[in-house]
Amino acid sequence: MQPELCPCESAIPLKQCCDPLIRGDSSATTAEQLMRSRYTAYALHAFQYVAKTWHPSSRPAELAQLLQNDSVGTLWQGLSIVETYAGPTVDEAYVTFFARYTSDQQPDWIYETSRFVRENNHWYYIDGVHKIPGRNETCPCGSQKKFKKCCVR
Repeated sequence: MQPELCPCESAIPLKQCCDPLIRGDSSATTAEQLMRSRYTAYALHAFQYVAKTWHPSSRPAELAQLLQNDSVGTLWQGLSIVETYAGPTVDEAYVTFFARYTSDQQPDWIYETSRFVRENNHWYYIDGVHKIPGRNETCPCGSQKKFKKCCVR
């Protein structure tokens, strides 16, 4: 039997990829690794981890409970990392991602450039800028199709 692959689409088994981060056995060493583990936490409904990795300066109050309430009927279907790049200091980085999901059986997506900061050797999500691809642009999901013929449907 094949081990369960990680929802972050790293092609690595969950137990060796994001699971140790979510369980607290290890910490993310890069902003991209934190982004992938946060996506996996959403997919697994591990909302305490999402809250723990959201920087306290921008974390909404009662975040884990809010996410739990909002996640009913949500199924995460895939993550594409579009771009990662360093910020102005070694303790800041950006990850642009495209995540697909269904909510109450309706397809939807999030396209965002997220900002991460590192404090005391721990990466945290700070905030993000939502993006909307043009209809004729290549879909950020990685399909190589035009957005209007892919995820916009």
